[in-house]
Amino acid sequence: MAKKSKGNRIQVILECTEHKATGLAGTSRYVTQKNRKNTPDRMELRKFNPILKKYTVHKEIK
Repeated sequence: MAKKSKGNRIQVILECTEHKATGLAGTSRYVTQKNRKNTPDRMELRKFNPILKKYTVHKEIK
């Protein structure tokens, strides 16, 4: 869950999209911050997935 804080900066969790499709055990998740005013939509970043050993698209989860 995203952490509530003062101002526009909130903490978000990014989860790998390719990993869910493979059905392998475990998950690849990253915690980061975003400015709610500048990026109101869900974030998508390319991050390293240590289980698949490659860079994949990680999307923001609720």
